[in-house]
Amino acid sequence: MLKKVGLALLLLLVVIQFIQPTKNQSTEILASDITKVRQVPADVQEILTVACYDCHSNNTVYPWYSHIQPVAWWLNNHVVEGKQKLNFSTFGDYDTKKANHKLDETIEVLQKNEMPLKSYTLIHTNAKLTDAQKTLVINWAKSAMVGGETGNATPVYSEEKEREEH
Repeated sequence: MLKKVGLALLLLLVVIQFIQPTKNQSTEILASDITKVRQVPADVQEILTVACYDCHSNNTVYPWYSHIQPVAWWLNNHVVEGKQKLNFSTFGDYDTKKANHKLDETIEVLQKNEMPLKSYTLIHTNAKLTDAQKTLVINWAKSAMVGGETGNATPVYSEEKEREEH
């Protein structure tokens, strides 16, 4: 009996390997990407790319184990949830109030050491942020807010977007 259960579980494990979630991979930088609508210094962009973009953009860099089920489903769930909370690739689609709120939340999760997730930094050790890196991103996020009490930044508009508005 135990042998049959073990064989059934092994068969199930093999079968689920063929059920892969859709990968979150795009090489396209959208017009709504945060780098197109806000000024993002190179050092801040590097930090965001290394520590945030796998879950908070349209382009995840997948590790080798992302092809193994049920790990792939777990990773996919993290990416889907992360993009629902904040997607740097579509940041320009947020209205000003929501964009400022997302930047404020970014500040908050960094100050509380909630991001990047511990489960992420266990494997991606280069995503562990130093206090100096956190301060850099926090100060940038404050300055990237448009209007309001926290920031006075002006969004970066492309000539094409400006022509559309006029």
